[in-house]
Amino acid sequence: MRGGGFSSLSRAMFLGFVRDRAALIFSILLPVLFLLFFGSIYKNTSAPKLNLVAVGRVELLAQARQADPGLSRILTISHGRSVAAALADVRKGTDDGAVLQHGNTLVLRFSIADPTKAGLVNSVLGSIVQDANQAASGQPARFTLAASQVEDKSLKAIQYFTPGLLGWALASGAAFGAAITLVSWRENKLLRRLRLAPVGIGSIVGARIGIAVAIGLIQMAVFLAIATLPYFGLQLTSAWWMAIPLVVCGILAFMSIGLLVGAIAKTQQAATAITNLIILPMAFLGGAFIPLDFAPNWVKEASYVMPLRYLVTGMQDVMARGEGPASALPAIGILLGFTLLVGAIAVRMFRWDDI
Repeated sequence: MRGGGFSSLSRAMFLGFVRDRAALIFSILLPVLFLLFFGSIYKNTSAPKLNLVAVGRVELLAQARQADPGLSRILTISHGRSVAAALADVRKGTDDGAVLQHGNTLVLRFSIADPTKAGLVNSVLGSIVQDANQAASGQPARFTLAASQVEDKSLKAIQYFTPGLLGWALASGAAFGAAITLVSWRENKLLRRLRLAPVGIGSIVGARIGIAVAIGLIQMAVFLAIATLPYFGLQLTSAWWMAIPLVVCGILAFMSIGLLVGAIAKTQQAATAITNLIILPMAFLGGAFIPLDFAPNWVKEASYVMPLRYLVTGMQDVMARGEGPASALPAIGILLGFTLLVGAIAVRMFRWDDI
């Protein structure tokens, strides 16, 4: 009897697991989807192509490209800019490095905004210098590489990954909060009661947005308070305050996603699963967690339709790269446009109850 009870209970638990769509999604389908998706993305990728700007005549680079034509597959070299313009482009992320040659010294200026690219460009140019010295066999090393970052040397990598982590936290909080709240209110019949109560829809929506924005700004304050501790060393630039309207617009954008999910999902488990399927891939493909250097071009192009990309890069510009307040305006405009588009769709699909 005990063995039969164990078998019956095990069978009932297994059937319950199979019938629970949320459990299936989180335990099996979601990991498999991520494996297939990211495995396909990074299956046949190679080292990213580096964009360098050569200031003046750089003999070592010209000789290296003549000696090894294959170098052109990983290096794109442009010319014709002043030192100040070249350094500005490197600081903005337009180019991966600025190269000059002073006598036998190859001077490299790179940005620590992308540690992967910084390491690669140092490695490639170091290899070029080493090959040039080996070509002069029997002689002391003639050429040297002098590499330094364009940013203040006191700046650390936390300058750049803090906006990414903060962007992901804001996106998750706004999307999950809106989706789960909407579904739970519908399940508890609270939406129906609010509809019949003497409370305007504008008041309901305004209150929910106000709470979401307040929570998001608290998240931002906590992140910055911890990151600016001497132990971590985050140094905010003069236009960091422009991240506040960026954060507000980002919260609105991801709230619109949460409202759309909440309009579609029938249960809180389904809302959680759908939101995860949207936010987690976006965190990777939007550059919140890792740079997209090794991803194929179609993935980089796809990232331009993801609101998280604009939230993260906008905050990096004003919090780390030293850009002026106006640099955040394009990101703010895109996030507001995304909010209006997705919000309009969510309103059309909105329902007060399950009937």
